[in-house]
Amino acid sequence: MNPSELLGELRRVRVVPVVTLPHVRHADPLGETLLGAGLPVAEITFRSPAARDGIATLRARHPGLLVGAGTVLDRATVDHAIDAGAQFVVAPGFHPDVVDHCIEREIPVVPGINNPTGIEAALARSLPLVKYFPAEASGGLRLLDAMAAPYDGMAFMPTGGLTPDNLPDYLSRPHVAACGGTWIASTALLAEGAYEAIGRNARRAVEIATAATP
Repeated sequence: MNPSELLGELRRVRVVPVVTLPHVRHADPLGETLLGAGLPVAEITFRSPAARDGIATLRARHPGLLVGAGTVLDRATVDHAIDAGAQFVVAPGFHPDVVDHCIEREIPVVPGINNPTGIEAALARSLPLVKYFPAEASGGLRLLDAMAAPYDGMAFMPTGGLTPDNLPDYLSRPHVAACGGTWIASTALLAEGAYEAIGRNARRAVEIATAATP
């Protein structure tokens, strides 16, 4: 998968569950739940020791799921993500060493930005998509709209503070390819084994994405 293909896939699903797995055993039922809800994507963050094996499990057991690695902070984690089978990498910030290593390893990378300098660093590397993070804390849609205006063609994936209440507004923007959300499959819900609730959240996200018109 190249960066343009990833962008196309994210524009299709529109909402990305951002997941921190409490344990690798949660990966298989999570994948089944998301696919059953019609939301075939997950970003598994390297905020827990279960990330690497969780990604590998999802890729092996659920080939119809688009699986990314999140909270990737260094080159070694890029390599771990690729070895596990991740199809794309997401970072909270723009670390040139991490981004360039992803490009060298030929895995699509979505670096985090919340200022024009980060956008221009992405453009210099011909990246079509950046993560706007932390979205709400940085200034929400007001800042995003202002930043996007000079950079026609750059797509954004807002993440951080998104909920079912503000998701429709973000998805209404043509410069928003997809939104990341931790509320869909939170660590607390996973730890409780609350897959019915996760399924409801995922279906609600799909409904919102379907109704939103850029």
